[in-house]
Amino acid sequence: MSSASTTDGLCPNCGSSVSGKFCSQCGASSGGATCASCRAALTPGARFCHRCGTAAGSTPNLASGGSTQVSGGSNALPWAFAAIALLAFAAYVAAQRFGAVSIPGANAATATAPGMAGLQPSAGDISSLSPEEQADRLHDRVMRLYEEGKADSVQFFAPMAISAYQMLPDLNAHRRYDMGRIADVSGEFTMARAQADTILAAVPNHLLGLILASRVAEQEGRQADLAGYTERLLNASESELAQVPQREEYELHANDINIALVEARRR
Repeated sequence: MSSASTTDGLCPNCGSSVSGKFCSQCGASSGGATCASCRAALTPGARFCHRCGTAAGSTPNLASGGSTQVSGGSNALPWAFAAIALLAFAAYVAAQRFGAVSIPGANAATATAPGMAGLQPSAGDISSLSPEEQADRLHDRVMRLYEEGKADSVQFFAPMAISAYQMLPDLNAHRRYDMGRIADVSGEFTMARAQADTILAAVPNHLLGLILASRVAEQEGRQADLAGYTERLLNASESELAQVPQREEYELHANDINIALVEARRR
């Protein structure tokens, strides 16, 4: 007797009956689904890829020169630039650690890059940074530039910062929220939405996931979604804040949570 497909059942996102790897009602992924763009395994219930932001259920478009492109995907150029920038950063770290090798033109490039002034810490600090610390340093840099209204500098550093997070071995809710906020302030709403969806797929009432989803919905003018996320945030706040000892990210982002709750009550 043949067994039923493991993908038959209810959609983890909307609860509709689903047969296959994607829900026909909301497009969310079910068991065994992979991203059509980067082939990453999709979390059941996710509507976007957590790695590249491509919508779940998208199909490759091979019409352009045989290259694989996904409808609605982001331009690959910023990510290529980010990879080059990260390689240059790694070369600088190696030079400082193993003999302070001079990189021709490096000082000139640093001086002329938008917002670069003051980024470089001392050589000792750079050489001791872990991948997580490098990602945190870039996150803080982007958010500070955003608060200062330096849009050009935000656009310069955001791809580098997002790439730093994508290289981390463990993207927990705290890291995904940070990466989503960088994507949000730099206009990469698909990427930000993907991080919010992934957080909420794991913990449906996670405050940081609801806050990030609300911000993106507001930026994109999706008022009905904004109202829904706002209501969920207010309803879940008391019980979720009681989880602070278990959810370190709530303590780390206490200011963001307080501001979001104040804004939610005013809506």
